[in-house]
Amino acid sequence: MKHFLMCEPRFFEVCYVINPWMEGNLGKVNSKLAQQQWQNLYDIVSGLASVSLIEPVAGLPDMVFTANAGLVRNKEVIISSFRHAERQPEAKFFEKFFASLGYRVRRLKEQTIFEGAGDALFDSQERLWVGSGIRSESQALDGIVDMLNIKACGLELVDPRWYHLDTAFCPLPQGQAIAYEKAFARKSVAALDHAFGANIIWVAEQDARNFACNAIAIGRSVIMHSASAELKFTLKQRGLEVIESDVSEFIKAGGACKCLTLEI
Repeated sequence: MKHFLMCEPRFFEVCYVINPWMEGNLGKVNSKLAQQQWQNLYDIVSGLASVSLIEPVAGLPDMVFTANAGLVRNKEVIISSFRHAERQPEAKFFEKFFASLGYRVRRLKEQTIFEGAGDALFDSQERLWVGSGIRSESQALDGIVDMLNIKACGLELVDPRWYHLDTAFCPLPQGQAIAYEKAFARKSVAALDHAFGANIIWVAEQDARNFACNAIAIGRSVIMHSASAELKFTLKQRGLEVIESDVSEFIKAGGACKCLTLEI
């Protein structure tokens, strides 16, 4: 059974701007609705997998996006080193949490920016895809490969709206994946096409804007904020079921379903 880490949105708000989605949304989060939406997502995920919770911390509104805590592999975790000062204090709380569970806590070389599973995703073949260009730095890939002794492929992100890899790419079961082509440099699109071939679904812009690629795959269930009828039909044809979970309040901060979870 899969196991995820989540964090209640007790202190969640948009009080600074570090990505384009936050622009115009300062102070506009409906806290009660955000709590309801988070609880609904929690109920869905916990019905399909086990979920652990980390205690939220006042003054760290984005801690709710646990995908950025680090990259977890077996009982090791590479703790994130955040680009923006607003999120940097989160790292020590995530480090303490993982240490308390007996994980081996590791860090990349000093000043190497790496934002965890937001920019590092394993596919069903156990290849690691590492995003860079907006938040994480490309040199993080080499450090991860050395630490975890795994195969990894780099992908370059080019649009600040899709600032983390998991906003534009989601590996699915049986060698499949969904992705948004315009988020990537041409060579990265070619790399994904080469690796996945007919098994990659390039989503339309409207689905991308609705964070369809920011999805959680558990078995044959794919949990996402919203999907077009076309995308649902395509995934159904491939043996997958879309479960929609409205997380519109969190999209105001630039994150959706996958951002709110970390597989551990």
